[in-house]
Parts: sequence; C-alpha cells; structure tokens
Amino acid sequence: QVQLVESGGGLVQAGGSLRLSCAASGRTFSNYAMGWFRQAPGKERDFVAAISRFGGSTTYSDSVKGRFTISRDNAKNTVYLQMNNLQPEDTAVYYCAAGRQPFTSAQTLPIRATAVGSWGQGTQVTVSS
Repeated sequence: QVQLVESGGGLVQAGGSLRLSCAASGRTFSNYAMGWFRQAPGKERDFVAAISRFGGSTTYSDSVKGRFTISRDNAKNTVYLQMNNLQPEDTAVYYCAAGRQPFTSAQTLPIRATAVGSWGQGTQVTVSS
C-alpha cells in the first residue's frame, strides 16, 4: 500500500492561490496513477483531478477545470495540485489518492473513490469571501 501525506492547505481569500503537495512512500510511486478529491462539511467526497503514472494524461472535474492543475514529479515521489482563482465553494478537506491497481494505462485514472487504493489524511483549504 502507498502511504500519502498532504501539505499546503490553509486560509486564502477569494481569487487567491494555493499549491497542495502529496508525498508518497511505501511503493514505487511511478507505478500508480494519482488523484485529488475533496470533501466539504456534510457532503460526499468528490473527485477533483487525476493524473496518469507518467503525467501524460490528466482529467478534472468541471467545477475546477481551467483553475486547478495537477502535476507530479516521480523523482520526488510527489503529486501537486495548483489551485488558482479559489472561490468559497472550493472550501473543503482535500485528499490525495493513489490508484488501487499499479501499472494502469494512461487512460485509467482514479476518478471514483472505488478506484482508490490509498488515501492521505487530508489537508484543509478554506477560502474566505
């Protein structure tokens, strides 16, 4: 199992930016597609973004497309989420996720919670209006 630790959350004003990081350990990082999910109070955990094993393929939820960018550095065993033009509705706990199966194709990305094998502990992002 992949161990994941997020960092970079915080409080930001609307229109601001944050970059989340997720450091992975325990298994070969480049074997796994990675993703970010978020969960607001009283709501389900929702997909945000995902990236294939070598970064050649990415996908985003409609709510963040054009504002958020997912990337990864396999040499550093880290996946990132650059969040720009943040809005109050982006307020949530953000979770890093590793795909359940290794060696997946570039088209197979963890966009549903059922496709996730490992979760981080989460990092809080709060956007004030």
